Amino acid sequence: MATAEVSMNGGSGLAQAGKSLMGGKFMLAIGAAAVIAFMTVVWLWSQQPDYRVLFSNYSDKDGGAVVAALEQMNIPFKFSEGGSAIMVPSNHVHEARLKLASQGLPKGGNVGFELLENQKFGVSQFVEQVNFQRALEGELERSIQSVDTIQVARVHLAIPKASVFTREQKKPTASVLLNLHAGRSLDKRQVSAIVHLVASSVPDLPIANVTVVDQNGNLLSDTGKDGMSDGLDPAKLKYIEDLQRNIIKRVESIIIPLVGANNVRAEATAEVDFSTMEQAAEIYKPNQTPGDITVRSMQSSEASSSTTTTTGGVPGALSNQPPAPATAPLVANEPAEASTVTTPVSSQKNVTTNYEVDKTVRYVQQPMGGIKRLTVAVVVNHITSVDANGKTVTRPLTDDEKTQINELAKQAMGFNAERGDSLTVVNNSFVSAEQEVLPEIPLWKQPATIEMAKDAGKFLIGLIVILLLYLRLLKPMVRTLITPAAPMLPAPSDDGAVVKLSSNESLAARGLGAQGYEENLVVTKQIAKENPKLVANVVTSWVSGNG
Repeated sequence: MATAEVSMNGGSGLAQAGKSLMGGKFMLAIGAAAVIAFMTVVWLWSQQPDYRVLFSNYSDKDGGAVVAALEQMNIPFKFSEGGSAIMVPSNHVHEARLKLASQGLPKGGNVGFELLENQKFGVSQFVEQVNFQRALEGELERSIQSVDTIQVARVHLAIPKASVFTREQKKPTASVLLNLHAGRSLDKRQVSAIVHLVASSVPDLPIANVTVVDQNGNLLSDTGKDGMSDGLDPAKLKYIEDLQRNIIKRVESIIIPLVGANNVRAEATAEVDFSTMEQAAEIYKPNQTPGDITVRSMQSSEASSSTTTTTGGVPGALSNQPPAPATAPLVANEPAEASTVTTPVSSQKNVTTNYEVDKTVRYVQQPMGGIKRLTVAVVVNHITSVDANGKTVTRPLTDDEKTQINELAKQAMGFNAERGDSLTVVNNSFVSAEQEVLPEIPLWKQPATIEMAKDAGKFLIGLIVILLLYLRLLKPMVRTLITPAAPMLPAPSDDGAVVKLSSNESLAARGLGAQGYEENLVVTKQIAKENPKLVANVVTSWVSGNG
């Protein structure tokens, strides 16, 4: 009865043990699958390609077309920056761009004159004008975006309606909004080029009516009514820089043969007058010298009258009679009835002479860009020579050499004392005559090396994580699943069950046979370690012949 009871208890324990074993194996299988899945994710992450930006700041229409084309070409892609950029693997960037360009993608948000190709029959004149203006704006945007510094450009044209009345005609205006690349800027000459480009593309558009603004709201085209910038013209600055550079070059080239290369440094400052002046003068000189006078015109008039005889007497009938023929008187001292008055001859002469006035008229026009003053500074290194012992020594310039260099520099720079030019020549030892050599970038700082290290580091990290997961988790789980489960140990007080578990019949009943020897040995060792008394009882039963 005792034996049967032990067998029944052992059978229920084995059933419970089997259930526990099945549950443990199921959990181990789930854990192993999870570890394998995690290892797969880590491996895929380590093998994930480096994505680069293919296109950014595109319209929705162009984005859909680009995505459809990438799917047809089986090129993986993903979105970044909130969907404003399409990224593809770095090894497919150039290939994808070329293939998309062959398909005309992206087309861009602006439209050009191709808008006029789809004109419908019967559209109104207003629609035609609007489409033409949109096409012109799109073409200007494309032209401006071809500049490397500019990322996106928007052009708005305000073209007034033409009028037959001259006083009602208005000039068109244009506004240009530029979105520059990060870290880029436009100089005055580039802004002026954009202004002239827009003004030359629209009929009757003056330069002063073109406004250029960047993405930060800064006004770039600050032009006056005459189209000139209120600030200093960049062309004038370039003229000053070229002038100073030319003077430095002439001074150094004339002194280098005397002191050697890299032994002279020169700097020049030029004050240039860009103002224009026109002068007109009239000069009058005295010309009273008889030999220098010149008659311009002369006018003379002359008048004269001859002698006349008139009869005079007492007023009356007798005195008013015509004169009688002259007769000689018969009696002397006979009183005359009338007397004769004689008037002498008179003459008048007027002469007017006009002389030329000595006058000099002079017009003087002074061109802009004249030099007001030049200032040049020259530093000369000490003279290096080799003595009799072959030792290199340096010495300062002598007074004659300084005077010679000073005169040569004056001639080379075009020295003018009346203009206030100044020249300073200093002789001193240079700290270092060697040209500064930029240090070479080490290999570990080069961008290509950094990218390679990043890829290698990602691969190594993934490999290390996978190895750790395999050795620490997956391998023990697999070994546990493959290794047969140890039998349930009987209670320490159940000597018969222990004897039965260790007997050959028990092994054969469980289907273990010789294969379960190692397992039983492990179990026996564990029992002997935990309950030596039980082992002693089993050995005693074997000796007494009950086993």
